[in-house]
Amino acid sequence: MEKDLRLDNIEMNHHLDIDDSRLKKMITIKLDFLQNKITLDEAKKQMNASFEKVSAEEFAIGEQHLQSYGITDDMLAERMDDILEIFDGILESTDLNLPKGHPISTYQDENLAIEQVLSSMESLLEKKFIKNQWLELYDQLSQISVHFSRKQNQLFPALERKGFDKPSKVMWTLDNNIKDIIRKAKAFLNDDNDIEFLALQPEVIELVRDMIIKESEILFPTSIELLSDEEFTEMRISDDEIGYCLIDTPPLYKPTTKDLNALDKALDSNSELLKDLASVLQKHGISHSTQDDEVLNVSQGQLTLKQINMIFKHLQVDLSYVDENDIVKFYSDTKHRVFPRSAGVIGRRVQNCHPRESVDTVEKIIDAFKKGEQDEAEFWLEMGGKFIYIIYNAVRDEEGHFRGVLEMMQDVTHIRSLTGNQRLLSWESESNNNDRINDEPSTELIENKYNIVQDTKVGTLVKQYPYLKDYLVSLSPKFEKLKSPILFKTMANVATLEMISERGGFQVSDLISKLVDEIDRNK
Repeated sequence: MEKDLRLDNIEMNHHLDIDDSRLKKMITIKLDFLQNKITLDEAKKQMNASFEKVSAEEFAIGEQHLQSYGITDDMLAERMDDILEIFDGILESTDLNLPKGHPISTYQDENLAIEQVLSSMESLLEKKFIKNQWLELYDQLSQISVHFSRKQNQLFPALERKGFDKPSKVMWTLDNNIKDIIRKAKAFLNDDNDIEFLALQPEVIELVRDMIIKESEILFPTSIELLSDEEFTEMRISDDEIGYCLIDTPPLYKPTTKDLNALDKALDSNSELLKDLASVLQKHGISHSTQDDEVLNVSQGQLTLKQINMIFKHLQVDLSYVDENDIVKFYSDTKHRVFPRSAGVIGRRVQNCHPRESVDTVEKIIDAFKKGEQDEAEFWLEMGGKFIYIIYNAVRDEEGHFRGVLEMMQDVTHIRSLTGNQRLLSWESESNNNDRINDEPSTELIENKYNIVQDTKVGTLVKQYPYLKDYLVSLSPKFEKLKSPILFKTMANVATLEMISERGGFQVSDLISKLVDEIDRNK
């Protein structure tokens, strides 16, 4: 079969210098195995007989070529462990030796921290079960979702632009499986199902270690080969917005002097080109750029670009826009964002911004919008104590032509809890008849049927209503430390609602109102 094997001219071919004859031999063996023509042992013997060593880049580009022969992403995901077994002993381990601050170095540091958590879990499995010890470890392990989020929003888009889309299509599934099993284990732990919880731990540890191995042996070395210093520099800037897993914020990463000089030269060249283009446009009476203070005629009114950006930034709803070619063109930059996003998503196919399991739904929505069969699709979900509402709208021009999809997402937990009427400002004093605005929240606004006041201790409240601990954490990242059993025990009988409201950036009256609403919902 090898002599008849063709290698399509895929995008990755332009970024990696790979020997075609080696690649054909490798793909032939993998295809024979995946098509059940040879056994796992036979495939392993043939691979070992054919190659002394195989690089991560050769492995990666081989995976990319498999799709030309009917090997689906589902098949690769299901049999990836077997495929890696075929390469056991010959897949080169690469010492990347990267400086601190390099995005790949940061992923490696996070994996070291995750491995420490896994080692602690293994140690606890040999000791007497103590719930608080496991709660603390699972609070740490749950931070792995931040590691995944940066990969999916930063690293995967950059690799897709170089034609390497297998990580976002295959590894995303593994990441989701890990998040699912962590949630399952935490549910067992919180419900005091000790036997089920402990029985699940070897599988949790194995799945997470499997992820670390795949990243270290394939993903990271291939990323270094495919991506430039400039791309990693840009990636590092947006990494901060998403955050980090179990490590402190790393230092900034800067390219080498040689790379900076090359970048400056390229920018100077582009600058001259833009100047020439601007001259031509101005000659024909066309404005060549839009300044922040230039007034634009929008649909209803006149706004500057700066005002438009401020409006998007302050909307109490997350917006994303995908154009008619399925390319992500825009998302609103808001502080209250429900799910993390980064600039890496811009210019990316929307199908690659979702895990494989949900791509079919995304494509059904877009297809129905394009055909004019539907104009909106709505979803809602409960997550981490929040109720999230999501609606997709077809965007059409004046002639009714499809121009894309607008996604609107909002945390409506507070809205759902509202009852009756509120016609007065929340900071308006009701202690007199003058209807004047008071500088301090009124005492009446804090009074409630549960006798929760600003001096109420957090520990007293959580002891009476245990679910409020998770609810407080869901309200603000600044309450994250409440999840630590040790820290919580230390401050529970000291910290008042007034103290933690200041920490979380709330008015104490607003925080008490939220807690009262949450208790009402759980009664």
